Amino acid sequence: MSDVVPIKLACLDLAGTTVRDIAMVERAFAEAIATQGIVPGTGAYARAMVHVHRSRGCPKIDVFRGIFPGNEAQAQAANLTFERSYEGALDRAGLTPMPGVLEVLDKLRGTGIKLALITGFSRATLSRVLSMLGWHDKIDLAISPEDAGGRGRPWPDMVLHAVLRLEVEDVRQVAVIGDSESDMLCGKRAGASIVAGVMTGVHSRERLLKGGATHILDSIADFPSLVLSDDLGTTQVASSAR
Repeated sequence: MSDVVPIKLACLDLAGTTVRDIAMVERAFAEAIATQGIVPGTGAYARAMVHVHRSRGCPKIDVFRGIFPGNEAQAQAANLTFERSYEGALDRAGLTPMPGVLEVLDKLRGTGIKLALITGFSRATLSRVLSMLGWHDKIDLAISPEDAGGRGRPWPDMVLHAVLRLEVEDVRQVAVIGDSESDMLCGKRAGASIVAGVMTGVHSRERLLKGGATHILDSIADFPSLVLSDDLGTTQVASSAR
């Protein structure tokens, strides 16, 4: 008899996993720190953008707190600029879902799996994104750090919030998918059986594995076959990766 616990909840990241907006996010970060005197061509700018890259998936305000340590007012000002810049980019360019993502959402929900979107965006930005995507009827829950008491990734709180809100009985019935190391850490710390890293976003295979990925996928299109599989062995880390 198989001892595999069936997946009842899938927690999916946004940028780099379900939607293509990596460049928009990077530009918004660059514009935000420029308003605080950190401009392209300087060492401070290069260091700040390295921090941005390493911190992808984390709450945006926490990223700015790392760039402006000890200066909460500056971090908050940069975060406000980020939100305005990113939402302005959304208005101009819109959002493009990753190839096959709508089919993925429909297939998972069709098997009774509950879906939660989790993100490092603020609740206000997340609401704008959801309105633009029109996915309200395709997911069960969308969670920002504010919804989970303020702690976002790499903490497990958002995944655990989804477990409680959607009445999932066992954390082992959870699958998490994302493109950043912080996504992997979040899923691992929450106790999810599947913590899948996708190669469509910001971090390398090595970074995803370092964060605790149990599986590496080319894209979210490969997610349903993994989640619905009867064999979730660790050998799939190698076989799913290129």
